[in-house]
Amino acid sequence: MTVSTGSQAAWAAALRAHGRRVTKQRLAVLTAVEHHPHSPAEHILAAARRELPELTAQSVYVVLGDLTELQMLRRFEPPHSPALYETRVGDNHHHAVCIGCGRVEDVDCAVGHAPCLTPNWDTNARPMSIQIADVLYQGICHDCQQTQQLPATSENK
Repeated sequence: MTVSTGSQAAWAAALRAHGRRVTKQRLAVLTAVEHHPHSPAEHILAAARRELPELTAQSVYVVLGDLTELQMLRRFEPPHSPALYETRVGDNHHHAVCIGCGRVEDVDCAVGHAPCLTPNWDTNARPMSIQIADVLYQGICHDCQQTQQLPATSENK
């Protein structure tokens, strides 16, 4: 994994802005997640160890938890999968997961009228101001459709 100096400098500045020390462990984890988005902790550990061979699993879990709490990383949990991490934070994007191979793709937030994202409050409920809606799309990616010789859907004809 080749790390650009600009990327390292940006991560270092972000860590300092959050009041955290810039450590080799934090930079290795951030770089691994940046280069391997939508990865579970074990894959992040393997990627980070290429830069920092002595890195422990416990260190990675601690760093992932801390950076997620700081909102420098986003953690999401697709069904039937361990938690996945990514560096794309600060927006309300969603994910599409292939039920064949598990590939994950980012999906920008729905634009225009999206009735499923407007809560229909029970008359006894105390409505709240919705800030984020998590939507998970599940389907079969193009590659899996080709290898499994599935019929094309109306979207990919």
